[in-house]
Amino acid sequence: MTFRQAMTEERVLALAGLFQGVGLACQFAREGRCDETALDASLASILRREAPSVAAVYGGVAGVRLGLRQLIAQLDGRERDFTLTRMAVAVLRLERSLARHPAVLERLQQGLEAVQAQAARLGHDSAEVIARLDALYTATLSTLQPRILVAGDPDLLKQPAVVIRIRACLLAAVRSAVLWRQLGGRRWQLLLHRRRCCMLARGLLTGAILDRG
Repeated sequence: MTFRQAMTEERVLALAGLFQGVGLACQFAREGRCDETALDASLASILRREAPSVAAVYGGVAGVRLGLRQLIAQLDGRERDFTLTRMAVAVLRLERSLARHPAVLERLQQGLEAVQAQAARLGHDSAEVIARLDALYTATLSTLQPRILVAGDPDLLKQPAVVIRIRACLLAAVRSAVLWRQLGGRRWQLLLHRRRCCMLARGLLTGAILDRG
């Protein structure tokens, strides 16, 4: 495998993390629940800032199996969810906005360090940590444009417990968008290298399934 191919796989993993984050937010908004295994991996990725590899950010490739499936569905067009695509594009735009506001970025990074210490005591999936992630998203990313709009069941979207988890999932999506950009990812690559991206995502997904049995 060449260095370029390895980097491409890493970008695909970051994209899968992005799609997993927005996908989980949509699941909460539509059903009030989500894939708990994927949620655990996405929440952990927010606080795993010194991982030795991109796969390790998500606890292994299996951590983004849901995101890989969603990415493949968007790329091959057979089961495309346009809401997911719209949200993913909005997250990529929000990441660019964050990069243009260093004060907000610094506040976000400091906040994550504080949450990281709390998660070390309570666990990254504890109610207290999720609430802190929600508050951090509200205080930082919600002040920037574009605002990420999440459509779903109006009754569910009135429930604080659901809204808190939606924002935590969106924070996970932005974390993956930042990673995607750090790896050299650009939006035009999704258009020019759509087929290759889909092929690599299928290969990563197959490998993750075989590893898990």
